[in-house]
Amino acid sequence: MFKLFKKLGKRHFLYAFICVIFVSINVYLELKIPDYMSNITVLVQTEGSEMASILKEGGYMMLCAFGSLIASFVVGYFASRVAAYFGKITRKDIFEKVGSFGTEEIKEFSTSSLITRTTNDVTQVQMLIAMGLQAMIKAPIMAVWAILKIAGKNFTWTMITALGVVILIITIIILMILVFPKFKIVQKLTDNLNRITRENLLGIRVIRAFNAEDYQQEKFEKANEELKNLQLFNQKTLGVLSPVMTLVSSGLSLAIYFVGAILIEKAGMMDKINLFGDMVVFSSYAMQVLMSFMMLIMIFIMYPRASVSAKRILEVLECEEHIKDGSLEKGKEVGTVEFKNVSFKYPDAEEYILENVSFKVNMGETIAFIGSTGSGKSTLINLVPRFYDATEGEILVDGINVKDYKLASLNNIIGYIPQRAVIFSGSISSNVTYGDNGKGKPSKDKIKEAVKVAQGEDFVLKMEGKYDAEVARGGTNLSGGQKQRLAIARAIAKDPEIYIFDDSFSALDYKTDISLRKALKKYTKNATNLIVAQRIGTIKDADKIMVLDEGKVVGYGTHKELLQNCPIYKEIALSQLSASEIEKDLGGEAHA
Repeated sequence: MFKLFKKLGKRHFLYAFICVIFVSINVYLELKIPDYMSNITVLVQTEGSEMASILKEGGYMMLCAFGSLIASFVVGYFASRVAAYFGKITRKDIFEKVGSFGTEEIKEFSTSSLITRTTNDVTQVQMLIAMGLQAMIKAPIMAVWAILKIAGKNFTWTMITALGVVILIITIIILMILVFPKFKIVQKLTDNLNRITRENLLGIRVIRAFNAEDYQQEKFEKANEELKNLQLFNQKTLGVLSPVMTLVSSGLSLAIYFVGAILIEKAGMMDKINLFGDMVVFSSYAMQVLMSFMMLIMIFIMYPRASVSAKRILEVLECEEHIKDGSLEKGKEVGTVEFKNVSFKYPDAEEYILENVSFKVNMGETIAFIGSTGSGKSTLINLVPRFYDATEGEILVDGINVKDYKLASLNNIIGYIPQRAVIFSGSISSNVTYGDNGKGKPSKDKIKEAVKVAQGEDFVLKMEGKYDAEVARGGTNLSGGQKQRLAIARAIAKDPEIYIFDDSFSALDYKTDISLRKALKKYTKNATNLIVAQRIGTIKDADKIMVLDEGKVVGYGTHKELLQNCPIYKEIALSQLSASEIEKDLGGEAHA
């Protein structure tokens, strides 16, 4: 947890120091009050005492109480500032760290867990800091100071106070042993509950379509019940503290006054007055000692959960990134992509997803990848922008190994269109100009051109506000095809050297697909295109087509060459094209 506190700057450490100073002032003033109470008690019991003297001592008591109140306000203000800053900087660090994660790191944490760590876990530690700067500092100072005040006053009273403290400490230790391990489970169950809730929200249409509401409800109820039962156990166990504290504090007061009554009865008249004053003072100081430990108990209740939360935060912040940033910003060539004997397998997997893949595509050329589901097509092109790094072999972009590039520079070279279009809340324009391409924001004319090439003009111009039309979170007010076209427009507006289309035409109808490919062919003639597709019609005009099967290259050539030489490609073609279309593509040659 102390690793996290290093995030606080010098100014906030100064605030923490100010808290220590004012806590000390607060304790000093609080512990002066019993002294004035003792003086008032003696004055009241002494004959001939003047009212002015009593009022004077009472006035000092009120000044101490008021000063203590002001000091408490100051401590609360600065403690809140420190805690709030800690929460802000920690959430920022987690957000930035997660943003730098590669696909491999993201898979180590679930989305629901990362959300919980960024919100709930940070809040737990933040609350501990806010309380700790007040109670954790105040409690030991008050306890030591109060003990020094009562030390030597009366051995019996001292032993009674010590016994009360020992009972509290033993109770705390037992409860912490029982509860501490449970807090780790609570956070995991919270993650699970968030995951189920998130799945339910994202998949609401599918759930309704399959009448699975009851199934989802049962799943949620089970997770909710597990969390409830564990929280009940923790709260019931910690609930023992309240009656124990009440019993000890009441018992301590009773014991001090009981022993005091016996001592006063046996003492002489003058000694009785002094003993009574000492008893009042000792009782007040003993309560202060007890209150100190009660404050520590509050911290001990919060600490286990905050400690678990801190470890979960550090797991994210200290997670080692497997994708290391390079140092180069520019390549030796322009628009080239080359694979040299590339093989890849996922971390901790035994089997290779890709084996010994080699090819080179130059500026202005188009290479397409096709194959059955699970053949490694998407995995192959995901190695270019370094979502993963190749296990074996080299991947060169513009003649430079992708591992040697600065990630920002590599991303500026590439225009990536994922299989599942990702749309952000905002406007059409903000989605098309999303991110930093290293060349400045595209102009309005560029936005219009990108949308037009992506065949999105027809639906954008019909929207209220047109290019400034509002887009809902996740693009829920757009159809699948509209979202795909918007994602393509985003890449076009970036003007990259290399376009990567990861099955980016699957949601388009055939007419739009054909129109889009014609427009793209003309617009991207000076760029390199890597296309993953399921449709033969989408890729048959590519300069080169690579056929993958179980991670191996089983065919490489033009559409016509593959129809003649690659059985797997021909099988795919036969499933999508008519015999006359295939015959036409073969130039009229007859092929069975």
